[in-house]
Amino acid sequence: MHDLLASLPADQPVLIAGPTASGKSALALEVARVQGGVVVNADALQVYECWRLLTARPSPEEEAQAPHALYGHIGRDTPYSVGHWLREVAAVLHSGQRPIIVGGTGLYFMALTEGLAEIPPIPPEVRAEADALRTTDPATMIATLDPATVAKTDMNNLARVQRAWEVLRSTGRGLADWQRDTPPPLLPRTACAAFVFRPDPDWLNTRIDLRFDRMMAAGALEEARAELPFWDPARPSARAIGAPELVAHLRGEMPLEQAVAEAKLASRQYAKRQRTWFRARMSDWTTIRLP
Repeated sequence: MHDLLASLPADQPVLIAGPTASGKSALALEVARVQGGVVVNADALQVYECWRLLTARPSPEEEAQAPHALYGHIGRDTPYSVGHWLREVAAVLHSGQRPIIVGGTGLYFMALTEGLAEIPPIPPEVRAEADALRTTDPATMIATLDPATVAKTDMNNLARVQRAWEVLRSTGRGLADWQRDTPPPLLPRTACAAFVFRPDPDWLNTRIDLRFDRMMAAGALEEARAELPFWDPARPSARAIGAPELVAHLRGEMPLEQAVAEAKLASRQYAKRQRTWFRARMSDWTTIRLP
């Protein structure tokens, strides 16, 4: 990492992507401490104020070492999308601070560097219909989509399928059609130093398991207990890795040992999906091999 910092222009925007538990946040903080800048969150779950431990947000001690933005500032019930995130990033860029954007949500990075289609907001009644379909009949959702959108969407990612269905249902146009009218990007890839972590899977899986153990020791179960009165699995904030499993334990639906094992498995599976996505979409980013 020392060589990376030595060759990095101190005024250049930095993008750091990688799967969960790979160490990308530590690198972002080091860049900010050594060269200056604001660490900007690009993780769709770290925006929620109700989760710090389970989403591995920077600790208060880490936040005190350098400016941070877009962490833990959204309520559990507040609608939040890649469009909201992009508008908030624009405000950071306009502030004049050097951005060091770090996270594991690939869609955020693509919207930032390739542009985002300006799709109208989804009406609440369409969102409610989509939430119900996603739970009871996702096959119907998939069958409804137009061929161009199907070709560009991961059909195994129900969140992406639901988004595509909502756009088609509410606008009458397929998501792929909207994306063809995408405006210029806010921060083109060529204007940034862009890095993607590509860790060895076995090494990463070990780190994921150890990190979840540390989360539990730090109070992750208590964090889930505090959220229990407000729990709604349909909320985007409920997708925090490990939250459904710990809530299930707190409701008496499974032993704690099983909940922890299933949460670790969910995290490893999520990391695998991230690695696949980054490999397919970030081939022109500078690779950081780990360990």
